[in-house]
Amino acid sequence: MRITGISTHVVGTPWRNLTYVQVHTDEGITGVGETRMLGHTDALIGYLREAETNHILGSDPFAVEDLVRRMKYGDYGRAGEIVMSGIAVVEMACWDIKGKALGVPVWQLLGGKVTDKVKAYANGWYTTERTPEAYHKAARGVMERGYRALKIDPFGTGHFELDHEQTLYAVSLIEAVRDAIGPEAELMLEMHGRFSPATAVRLAREMAPFKPAWLEEPVPPENLKALEKVAAKVDIPVATGERIHDRIEFRELFENQAVDILQPDVGHIGGIWETRKLAATAETHYMLVAPHNVGGSVLTAASLQVGFTSPNFKILEHFNDFADAEIKKVVKGAPQVNPEDGCFHLSDAPGLGVELDTDAAAEFPQQQARFDLWAEGWEQRKPKGTK
Repeated sequence: MRITGISTHVVGTPWRNLTYVQVHTDEGITGVGETRMLGHTDALIGYLREAETNHILGSDPFAVEDLVRRMKYGDYGRAGEIVMSGIAVVEMACWDIKGKALGVPVWQLLGGKVTDKVKAYANGWYTTERTPEAYHKAARGVMERGYRALKIDPFGTGHFELDHEQTLYAVSLIEAVRDAIGPEAELMLEMHGRFSPATAVRLAREMAPFKPAWLEEPVPPENLKALEKVAAKVDIPVATGERIHDRIEFRELFENQAVDILQPDVGHIGGIWETRKLAATAETHYMLVAPHNVGGSVLTAASLQVGFTSPNFKILEHFNDFADAEIKKVVKGAPQVNPEDGCFHLSDAPGLGVELDTDAAAEFPQQQARFDLWAEGWEQRKPKGTK
């Protein structure tokens, strides 16, 4: 079997463009992959156009490791977010092809299942007025859909510091959310790399009474010494990793033990197998894995293949029941959260178990998607000029 070409399809919303790639073969089997690029969709498509000629055409889709190696190192330049994301969408599609050809789900090809279900947590649910009352109501809605966990960034446009008044308001939002979801549900606290170490530590202590499940990206991701400083002073588990795009670059996090939960994005770190390798290394350091997942249903399905096969997989992020939920219709067989237990359940469908509906995808053309975490009202995910 050989790859005869790829086709790209961009599904657009005001705050995110989702790029789907279909990989076609000479035996008529087509696989699909997905990533979400923040502000670089055209660059990704341009890279894929070149990579198709230089690396992808004529390749054996079963030889996933070889194709990834050639795409990563064959151009000699250091692979960053765009290249690793391009690799990821093609890599996912190759696994999908391999599973379909063999009649088995991808998780079976990764060593088999270690669990029948993966817990989900909701994100994108607080696209409402930024008040304790509105957040309480929205959080109740999440629980009523069956989720047992959710995540929130309550810090507005905070950057490096957060003054006393803003801190009290953030605390009031978290107090309302915890009241809404009860003591048993998990509450993930997102900081989006906003703060200095001192501010992050102070805020973690302010939030401690509400029992956060983790503290995510408390400081900007470039300086791991700063993260180490925070981790040494807080009792809440620390999570990070969504903005690291090469498995090798996690080495320092393993060495300094400054993180408890790794959050690679399957769509940015080179795909399913690269993420599974990272999870295996994390297991030897007694760290958990909880992938960043701001994509649609194909990326969710790909992330679940890692989840079903990794003993140290904690939970999977899910946006698609809340933020522009209508895009779920572009994927047939989209993974769904079971309302009885708040989990994704194992599927035996071959490959990734999903299919891209290109006609439905065409209903959501690419947009000039914008997501600015430093802009007032960012949490509503409605950039200026949109309704």
